[in-house]
Amino acid sequence: MSEEPAAGASQASPADLSADCPRCLKPQALCVCEGIAPIDNKVSLLILQHPQEQDRELGTARLTVLHLKDALLKIGLSWPSLTRILGRPADPQRWAILYLGSVKAAAVPPDRDTVVVNKKGTAVDHQDSALSDIEGVVVLDGTWSQAKALWWRNGWMLKCKRIVLGPKRPSRYGRLRREPRSDGLSTLEAAAMLLARLERKPEIETALHASFERLLARYRELHPHPGGRR
Repeated sequence: MSEEPAAGASQASPADLSADCPRCLKPQALCVCEGIAPIDNKVSLLILQHPQEQDRELGTARLTVLHLKDALLKIGLSWPSLTRILGRPADPQRWAILYLGSVKAAAVPPDRDTVVVNKKGTAVDHQDSALSDIEGVVVLDGTWSQAKALWWRNGWMLKCKRIVLGPKRPSRYGRLRREPRSDGLSTLEAAAMLLARLERKPEIETALHASFERLLARYRELHPHPGGRR
């Protein structure tokens, strides 16, 4: 995994700040690494994080990668190709990206929560077939504006399939973070949902959500009266 940029000021105590976990880089008081057993995922995961995404306490990108054997976290603004990022040959047309653009309301029917859409934001035909040959997925990590910056600075992403999610419940962040869209999820929740559906392994979602819930519980213990964040 790539190293994260220096974190911003934290609200945790000085003692917590001086004892970061070497794996997740969170203060020890928020570390939930113990007990994580990496899952042997068949669909690769690539998380691209904007350099200014510095939410060390509540960020989930690194925690997500720790859960999976075939997962990579890269930090930056632009890369010339998917092959250059992965360090191995890769066809972006066999990869999918969690799409940030607008889609037509009918693109996510009630019976599906993971849908491949075309450049017009319309669901493509033969969804099961479109989802079955995906080798890897790209998730952009940062605020909505940061994620959009990553999208526009990396032309190779236009060759990837576009997937939109239709979660049946809001993010587990709750009041800890204000999402600008009702379908906004944490990076961990989005990646868990994508991989669980693509591999048809609900245990992926179960394992990642359990760690996320532990993180949120510990955060709320440290900050009993938090305000909504971004």
